[in-house]
Amino acid sequence: MSSAVPARSLMSIGEVLTALRRDFPDVTISKIRFLESEGLVEPARTPSGYRKFGHQDVERLRYVLAAQRDQYLPLRVIKEHLESLDRGDDLRGSRPLRPSEDADGLFRLPAADGGDGSEVRMSRSQLLEAAGIEAAVLDQMEGFGLVAPRVGTTHYDGDALLIARTIAAMRTFGLEPRHLRAFRTGAERESGLVEQVVTPLLRQRDPEARARAEEVAREMGALVVRLHTALIRAALREVFER
Repeated sequence: MSSAVPARSLMSIGEVLTALRRDFPDVTISKIRFLESEGLVEPARTPSGYRKFGHQDVERLRYVLAAQRDQYLPLRVIKEHLESLDRGDDLRGSRPLRPSEDADGLFRLPAADGGDGSEVRMSRSQLLEAAGIEAAVLDQMEGFGLVAPRVGTTHYDGDALLIARTIAAMRTFGLEPRHLRAFRTGAERESGLVEQVVTPLLRQRDPEARARAEEVAREMGALVVRLHTALIRAALREVFER
């Protein structure tokens, strides 16, 4: 272990987990180990091999987790950002991300009002008020499989709110939930493709495999959205070029 950092200022991986979970409740020890294996953080090691994290390591982990949660950036992009910061580059002057793009122009998986949509919990009445819709409209959305409470609960999350708001906006153009079933079908097929890719990782006994699968699913999801968006854009362009 480097003698440049006083031992008393270093933290075990368990202590780092406790510190991070206040802001990132889904983080796990396996996730931290996975981020280390990807070179995003390099904790010191005791002679017996135990990880010891300094304040800078914890801040790097916060940066990574926030970038994944709030911007859905792939790890390779986050790593490039960290390397730029390590060189002393000022990233504040770089082109800000558009609401639907990441740094590579990949369309991010959106969450309602920023952050991870799964962190939002609202009742049916709260969803109706936040989305500005009537109960009968929500009944239609649920009937066609477009919106549903979280599995095993009666609460709705941020993704349900985003879907409800989007459908409400589309209704102003004369589209009703019954017209949008194809979106649900398409989403299930696309997510099925991602599932095929990550399932072999989830079957591994490696405790870090789940974290690796989550990262693959995040990047695959962004690519799916990018492809879908590009195909829609190309199809609409043909409408005006006929």
